[in-house]
Amino acid sequence: MIFYFQDTVRKIDALKSLRPNSKYTLRGDVLEWDNSNEEAKPSDTEINNEITRLQAEYDALEYQRKRQTEYPPMADYLDAIVKGDDTQKQKYIDDCKAEMDKL
Repeated sequence: MIFYFQDTVRKIDALKSLRPNSKYTLRGDVLEWDNSNEEAKPSDTEINNEITRLQAEYDALEYQRKRQTEYPPMADYLDAIVKGDDTQKQKYIDDCKAEMDKL
């Protein structure tokens, strides 16, 4: 799962997505493209379109991110298995089912 700084896709995120192997410097909002790159410098339109695409993709998963925090930690279940604690294991299962029933 990808997380963005303050839930906002930035220009640097779009550049990493568009040209993952390219070298560049980003000073504020000014892109300085390294001449050694084999790939062409992306246009402002291309960068803005990628920001929009990535933000829409991220926003679409908001429900999933929020739901994930409502379930008990998976470590609790693994701990119960390692300890052989059936009561703890059943509590984890019950807590998960209670969360699923909220749907």
